[in-house]
Amino acid sequence: MLRFIRILFLAALLLPLLAGAQVRDSLGKEYLVPLAEEGRFARHIDLHTSTKAYRMTYVAVPLIVGGVIMQSYDADFRRLRNGYVSSFHHDYDDYLQYAPAAVMLGMKAFGVQGRSSWGRMLTSDAFSAGLMAIAVNSLKYSCRVMRPDGSSRNSFPSGHTATAFMTATMLHKEYGHRSPWYSIGGYTLATVTGVTRQLNNRHWMSDVMVGAGIGILATELGYYLADLIFKDRGLRVTEMMTIHDRYRHPSFVAFNIGMTVVPGRYTPWADMRTELFSGPSVGAEGAWFASPYWGIGGRVAVTNLRVAVNGVSQHDNLEVGTLLVGPQVSYPISLRWLLGGRLMGGYEGYKSCATDLRPLGDRGGVSFGAGFSSTYFATQNLGVRFTTDYTCAPPLVRASQERLHLLTLGISVCAMF
Repeated sequence: MLRFIRILFLAALLLPLLAGAQVRDSLGKEYLVPLAEEGRFARHIDLHTSTKAYRMTYVAVPLIVGGVIMQSYDADFRRLRNGYVSSFHHDYDDYLQYAPAAVMLGMKAFGVQGRSSWGRMLTSDAFSAGLMAIAVNSLKYSCRVMRPDGSSRNSFPSGHTATAFMTATMLHKEYGHRSPWYSIGGYTLATVTGVTRQLNNRHWMSDVMVGAGIGILATELGYYLADLIFKDRGLRVTEMMTIHDRYRHPSFVAFNIGMTVVPGRYTPWADMRTELFSGPSVGAEGAWFASPYWGIGGRVAVTNLRVAVNGVSQHDNLEVGTLLVGPQVSYPISLRWLLGGRLMGGYEGYKSCATDLRPLGDRGGVSFGAGFSSTYFATQNLGVRFTTDYTCAPPLVRASQERLHLLTLGISVCAMF
């Protein structure tokens, strides 16, 4: 029954993707001039990814679908939390979730012109809050997922995270056109709120991801409904990112979530055949581009991998810390899509992992690798990156010469500046 409810919920969320729409500006007029300047292939891509429905769901739907998929790895994420900050407990997330809304209302009260008039903005925000509350509470009290601390059965999804990303999207909608740093700041506060909910042992990773997606999608739908009602009345600025600068410098910062797989078997000791199973990876990445095509960037991440020795699963997991930097390349294949690549080098460290025979890890060394990315952005300062990274990491023990080969598939919401 629980799975059936979630499938129905996801189907309802995906319907807008099937409902295509014309590319229009905020006054309802078609605006396809930039597309005509591209080649046929680029025009084909942008015509299918520039619809209103696509731009409303391009961040939220991957977060929600990814959150549902991540439920299989919730225990691994929790072990990652317990391995580093098991005693973490702070209450600032109770207030931080409202911070982007407070900034938005404060700027409005001091006369800083945003996207909407007071009446239009409050109507948009009321629709957004109502839709978010309905979605979150319906799922909480129908799915009845136990919280990781065992306190109650209303863990899925995270209401704090949904509220934080709803208010961050409100701030982005109203003031993101003035400076990308309003959007970056709002979504940073929302991300900190979601991470804190997990560090406080109040939510699973899947709760946080689905909550973030619901918060963003509810705000997009709330503003869409208000736009239908108000039309041109109370609209102070035109829609952001009607015209895309294809050859901008694609510098970015991003929070990344992914899955790491380690193919093959390793023999750190002659009597110790070791397998490392797929596990979650969380981290941050960023890059500064001196031109539209090349730049330099870095990535920090922590990965948790389940271990089996001689066919027997172990109680402890291998935790891997990564710090890599290197050159990056990017190429704009259309107005909204970038393809990128990178070469990375740096340090990989293993936390000690106890096994039935002898410990692994408790060491580090030089690592190197390469990666590929695809980035979609619907505004000048917000995008989604899909990444694939290969890393050649140091051996598990000093006596071994077998390097680990890690393949990480990730998704990140990135702030472009």
